[in-house]
Amino acid sequence: MANTILTAEVIAEQALATLYETIVMANLVHRDYEGEFSRKVGDAITIRRPLTFTAQEYVRANGINVQSGTQTGIPMTLNHFADVSFAVTTEELALKIGDFDETFLTPAMEAIVQKVERDIVAQAYADIVAEVGSATYVAEDTAVANGQYNYRDSRVLIEAGKVLTRKNVPTSQRYVIVGPDIAAAWKAERTWRQADKRGSTEGLTEANLGPRVSGFTPYESTNIPAPKATGSQVVGDPTTEVGIAWHRDALALATRPLPVPQGAKMAAVRSYKGLSVRVVYDYDMDTKEDVVSVDMLYGTKVIDPNRAVLIKGPDKTA
Repeated sequence: MANTILTAEVIAEQALATLYETIVMANLVHRDYEGEFSRKVGDAITIRRPLTFTAQEYVRANGINVQSGTQTGIPMTLNHFADVSFAVTTEELALKIGDFDETFLTPAMEAIVQKVERDIVAQAYADIVAEVGSATYVAEDTAVANGQYNYRDSRVLIEAGKVLTRKNVPTSQRYVIVGPDIAAAWKAERTWRQADKRGSTEGLTEANLGPRVSGFTPYESTNIPAPKATGSQVVGDPTTEVGIAWHRDALALATRPLPVPQGAKMAAVRSYKGLSVRVVYDYDMDTKEDVVSVDMLYGTKVIDPNRAVLIKGPDKTA
């Protein structure tokens, strides 16, 4: 038996749940949870910089040195406004929430997730300086001898880990995300195929490539830009993908609730663990249709480029 007509509140709650369950990269970066109040695109906010302390040698004669426990702020602009709007009929608005979610909300939230994650990746490409991976293809025997690996060899993560460790980046909460091309090459390696030698084969999500390897939890994403046949890619050679290895506190995502518009037929805003979505349901005079609009206001930022490294290099066939 169908439910009564869905309300904006019910749709917003399901949309947020779908977003939280679907999104991958946003759960692996620094997230700011303060300031749960309405904003608009272009507003500047302050996010919290993660605290760091220095262990010092205690000398009784000198006493203790009290370090500041106050988190400093980092400015961030809410410069991204993702929107998915779709027309619905009265019959479709009378569906059960599960059916409505499967038909409309899941595809809508997947589109928003793709935009959010591509914006995080684009920000990383723009601001991260360090990179690993041979500038020219390195044969396996040469790579082993010199410790210099092609980006299609998962042992390049050893080099990435070395870069981060030399910068005193914590070894916990390190992640790496690559596109389908690099992921396929890594999964073809014997050590990846023999999952029983690497521990559990269960991934945290469908995007997870498996347990930690070389100090990183690996993920695969189609939101890593695909190689282009011609023209220049944002980062690296246009024939290659560019992966990202980072510590959680290198990248940041902040969302803010949008205000409920005046005069809307039905509208609701829902927030959970630093994620926020707004749903507006109204009648469009131009198209003479009922329209459901799902949107999300957010900003992305590289808060510490020293805690991240790009994985790039030429294709083996180049």
